[in-house]
Amino acid sequence: MELFKQLEKKLVISCQALEHEPLHSPFIMGRMAIAAQEAGASGIRANSVADIKEIKQQVDLPIIGLIKQDYADSEVFITPTIKEVKALMAIEPNIIAMDGTDRKRPNDEKLAEIVNYVKENKQHIALMADVSTIEEAIQAEQLGFDCVSTTLIGYTKETKGSNLADNDFAVLKKIKEAVSIPVIAEGRVDTPEKAARVLEVGADFAVVGSAITRPQLIGKTFVDAINKRF
Repeated sequence: MELFKQLEKKLVISCQALEHEPLHSPFIMGRMAIAAQEAGASGIRANSVADIKEIKQQVDLPIIGLIKQDYADSEVFITPTIKEVKALMAIEPNIIAMDGTDRKRPNDEKLAEIVNYVKENKQHIALMADVSTIEEAIQAEQLGFDCVSTTLIGYTKETKGSNLADNDFAVLKKIKEAVSIPVIAEGRVDTPEKAARVLEVGADFAVVGSAITRPQLIGKTFVDAINKRF
């Protein structure tokens, strides 16, 4: 797919701010996307219809779109149901990202059915599976996803306490060996050195968010470092 060739060995910057965060605003995320483009980012990962629409007006970069939505009957919250998928399909990001774990989905929806729906109706939109294990990456390829991302390593019950960077990105390397679709490194890629390293060990491209676009977390690293000394 031409899109993945365009992003190969490049950086995608995630421009997201949830409702409880200080930068929550489509306008601010649009400006953040401009800053990301000026920095040299080759793509944007964004959450919500409003933010994606604004970002589309501000930059001419590929967009990975998702909708974070909590449901009482499931831990899945990244584009969890067909409702969120349809909302994204209507505004056509280049890639739709969704939870690709094997956890129970809201309303007992089936991931395979959601993937098939997109492929039957918007085949030109690529699908990204955010996974937490090698097995989930393999399953995602079998279901028809166009790429997999390491986004959820350490964020599921099965992988709690693990980190994408563990053992020099060993899980990333194994996922790359296990599937033939592009593999994206995302999740705690929090230094320029790590971003370069994930590409060296095989990631097709890297996604970085908090370390660049969430100032309340960036600022805290400075405060914590000072507090340790004084």
